[in-house]
Amino acid sequence: MYTPMYIIKVKGKAKIPDYVQIRDDNFVLVAYFRADRPLKDKDLEKLNLVGKEAALRQLIEQIPYGKLQKLEL
Repeated sequence: MYTPMYIIKVKGKAKIPDYVQIRDDNFVLVAYFRADRPLKDKDLEKLNLVGKEAALRQLIEQIPYGKLQKLEL
């Protein structure tokens, strides 16, 4: 069953890197990771994103900072 998820890219400051948040349909944080590092296999499996790594990486590069949008891969 597909659960709607949302993604937002957060701009880091000074020595803090950029991060990505993935939230569920209740806006509960389900994943939080550095934008320049891929998700681990266990995290991808938990989010039902196995096999969509390239599309996720491309989306992360394209989305603007601070804009919450629906995660549709």
